[in-house]
Amino acid sequence: MADATTFADLNLPENLLTAVTDLGYENPTAIQAQAIPHLLDGQDVLGVAQTGTGKTAAFGLPMLAHVDPENKSVQALVLAPTRELALQVADAIETFAAQTGGLDVVAVYGGASYGPQLGALKRGAQVVVGTPGRVMDMIDRGALELGGVSYFVLDEADEMLRMGFAEDVEKIASGLPQQRVSALFSATMPAPIRKVADEHLNDPVEVQITPAASTVDTITQTFAVVPSRHKIGALARVLATTDAEAALVFVRTRATAEDLAIELTTRGVQAAALSGDVAQKDREKLVERLRHGTLDVLVATDVAARGLDVERIGLVVNFDVPREVDTYVHRIGRTGRAGRQGTSLTFVTPKERQRLRRIEQTTKSDMAQVELPTPAEVSGLRARRLIDSAIERHANGRLHVYEGLIAEFESAQADAEEPLSLTDLMAALLALGVRDPGPQPDDEPERLTVSFERGGRDKRKKKDVREGKRERRERGGKPTFDGPGTTYRIEVGRRDGVAPGAIVGAITGEGGLHGSQLGKIDIYPSFSLVQVEDELDLDTMRRISKARVSGRTLNISKDTGPGRARDYGRGSSHHEDDAGLRKYRADRKFGEDRRAMRAGRAKASGRSERGSWQQDKRFRKDKRR
Repeated sequence: MADATTFADLNLPENLLTAVTDLGYENPTAIQAQAIPHLLDGQDVLGVAQTGTGKTAAFGLPMLAHVDPENKSVQALVLAPTRELALQVADAIETFAAQTGGLDVVAVYGGASYGPQLGALKRGAQVVVGTPGRVMDMIDRGALELGGVSYFVLDEADEMLRMGFAEDVEKIASGLPQQRVSALFSATMPAPIRKVADEHLNDPVEVQITPAASTVDTITQTFAVVPSRHKIGALARVLATTDAEAALVFVRTRATAEDLAIELTTRGVQAAALSGDVAQKDREKLVERLRHGTLDVLVATDVAARGLDVERIGLVVNFDVPREVDTYVHRIGRTGRAGRQGTSLTFVTPKERQRLRRIEQTTKSDMAQVELPTPAEVSGLRARRLIDSAIERHANGRLHVYEGLIAEFESAQADAEEPLSLTDLMAALLALGVRDPGPQPDDEPERLTVSFERGGRDKRKKKDVREGKRERRERGGKPTFDGPGTTYRIEVGRRDGVAPGAIVGAITGEGGLHGSQLGKIDIYPSFSLVQVEDELDLDTMRRISKARVSGRTLNISKDTGPGRARDYGRGSSHHEDDAGLRKYRADRKFGEDRRAMRAGRAKASGRSERGSWQQDKRFRKDKRR
């Protein structure tokens, strides 16, 4: 059984076994125990497993066993659907390769400058982890040569297909050497994924895992949606107002643990860092301080906190969403032990809604969303505690020195132009006592939590898309708003197989627009024109530009008609201007002719315009044959 298996039983090379042991892992997860032996033996694997079951190690460890550190060419390629996942996978593989000298891992992904990624590829790397679109860009630029790839992984394949990367994945996989080890992992196995597996995997071993992760009933699980830039402030407020005797804050890296502990200390929270680099003797001292109440907050990495059992820990904070569900379960299990009650709080950025849902689905638990305390609430609670302490201090006596100072204060204020009362003095002293300096130019917002709506398309936006489509149908394709609006150009067209609904979904989903704000959509062979009720700001245009339809980014811009430098390159000659103008007009004429032909056929035959288009599509296909 997988539970009885250890990593030492999987025949991993000594350097990889040492790296895994140093990370504190002894027993592989189910997907690791089943997939690693097959991949080590050179067999392809088709894995059905949710995120959080340990897939990265399942394909990453065998990958490193197949890679030759002496050979600086690219030998392994991992495709991931998102920038975040690509970075996480690359980071994990680098961690697994800690005992493997001379091995380099490069992550390539969209939404970031090409320069550093191009430089890293030029310096040489054996492992490349990337999103399909940016990998294709690097291949087209001649910066990424995949002729030496002997190990290929498709991670979260269903998500890649859902996001429109099917064409890019097909091109990349088709260009790889036939002799290779391949692995495909997907949370679901619909027919399109089966097709990909049939085409690009060679007689794969199928591994299907049902995660058994579970959480403890004695733990109240909560989350707060907090932008990354406000996480430290949010944590400080939570720690300042918690009723828990002690708190454990989990972070991913040693550097983050140290920096966060220092930052919390400057904000008045007594915290210490615990990471794998802390010597065992010092670790024991920190745990003893936490156990006996001389330390109330410990900022720790996952490895360092293994085996930590302190009764006083009533709160566990996930400073970031754990990569794996098993890690989440282990983290929050540091509280609520032996029947005691505990609370967990996970900070989630607006774009991490799906990762949160996966944890809830896998652990079969519901997390309650919470609001974080405001600065006024934090200061008020601290002031009440200070007043309670003052009352206790009064009972101890020996206050005559301070009574004399109060008398001096009252005498001085009697002659002041704007005298302060004793109440004014007490309020100011309380503010100083709780470290409230008053209004500052760099004050954080009152509310640090935000809505998931900022991080992606939600149900409201999907509803807007449907309503927008219905409104356009009811109005016969006419704009849903008064006035001419503004026309924008997007770089996907008829030859990309794009449909108006996909364009509407991408623009409303990424731009935060309502469907009713979109008007006429003209789709030409190489681009499309979209009418928008109001002019878009730069931030909205940047978000929409990154959206992908049919595997291509929209790259939206205001339409300025033919002859634009953008159509055919900056600094173009007069001859090139004419070429760009002809291309623009030809594209427009092509679209207009096509619509006229379809309308004519539909009118003549009584069929719908859509039916005529489908018939014409079949005619073109037959003609090519």
